[in-house]
Amino acid sequence: MPAIVLVGAQWGDEGKGKATDLLGGDVDYVVRYQGGNNAGHTVVIGDQSYALHLLPSGILTPGCIPVIANGVVIDPKVLLQEIHGLEERGVDTSRLLISANAHLITAYHTTIDKTAERFLGKNRIGTTGRGIGPAYADKVNRVGVRVQDLFDEKILWQKIEGALEQKNQLLVKAYNRRAITVDEVVQEFLPYADKLRAYVTDTTLVLNRALDDGRVVLLEGSQGTLLDVDHGTYPFVTSSNPTAGGACAGSGIGPTRIHRVIGILKAYTTRVGSGPFPTELHDADGERLRRIGAERGVTTGRDRRCGWFDAVIARYATRVNGLTDFFLTKLDVLTGWERIPVCVAYDVDGFRHDEMPMTQTEFFHATPIYEELPGWDEDISGATSLEDLPKKAQAYVKALEDFSDAPISAIGVGPGRDETIVVRSLGT
Repeated sequence: MPAIVLVGAQWGDEGKGKATDLLGGDVDYVVRYQGGNNAGHTVVIGDQSYALHLLPSGILTPGCIPVIANGVVIDPKVLLQEIHGLEERGVDTSRLLISANAHLITAYHTTIDKTAERFLGKNRIGTTGRGIGPAYADKVNRVGVRVQDLFDEKILWQKIEGALEQKNQLLVKAYNRRAITVDEVVQEFLPYADKLRAYVTDTTLVLNRALDDGRVVLLEGSQGTLLDVDHGTYPFVTSSNPTAGGACAGSGIGPTRIHRVIGILKAYTTRVGSGPFPTELHDADGERLRRIGAERGVTTGRDRRCGWFDAVIARYATRVNGLTDFFLTKLDVLTGWERIPVCVAYDVDGFRHDEMPMTQTEFFHATPIYEELPGWDEDISGATSLEDLPKKAQAYVKALEDFSDAPISAIGVGPGRDETIVVRSLGT
């Protein structure tokens, strides 16, 4: 049975949790393959809202096995707090599987992350300060600490000692912070071994055997395409690969096993943190989108920057991810506008760009070229089919589909689990 990849097609916060939850009843495994607790998913079930940061959205679907794969960086304290919080609300977390090869975030990672960001001043990237970047840097530099190291105190001590030889030089001499001792990190980490042991396994083996047995595996990316460290608006990006290609490396599932790649696309555009954003609105329309769309980061608590739909970005996401389908979310937020602008291309120093500009400089200088589409006033939250939507809302969806180069197979018309129009099945 092939695997399905779910990716954000903008700058993250597109509503991937809602899409994963919608698919949850049709899949057997939901896998987080990159990122850490710098991401957030909100899933609304009935009158209950769940904010997830490290745990895959499938944790909320009975019978579905949630997996934190090797490409994720884990803050064990945060993970255990999240598990405990769900258990207190009656959610069964015993099915969770964690890769032994996933890397851990330590106290020195978060300290360096926050301190380095402050030192950047006006050039800061907008990091969440949760140690994600430094943990990935240690992984690449081959001085990282992995989940499996928790179960061998000697190796854990050696790895942290080796990492701190360099980190303390940076903390003390460059940042004027106190040195962190090996013992304090080890003593914090050792108790996590017993608390996490029951969840830890060879997830690559588990997932490939599941596919061999005809199970459906959903690979869930965090953040979004434009935050990918290779394909995003570098350097204002995350430290991993949320794009579909990252799903293979981050899970140990080969590319020939992936059948569908679904891009989650908000009916307008938002981003959190610093960096270029061509369609950003600094007026009443931007504030209205933020208010009606409740655009506040699940993890950071920061207000999201809001703007009109950007078809250039959507086409780019289709290309770099190989998208087979789009899930369009938050269409209901646009109810009440008389005219809705859509960015169809950029003007860069007098030249039209229908595709993503090649250089960072060009993208910073991009000015949106808009086409205006008629809006609608009718409440669409009760719509259960495409035909239930007002004609102008249908025309808006069709235009976005044409602009984005991939079919829109599902449409979110409200925050609830059931407030979704399924145009084409997103399952295998």
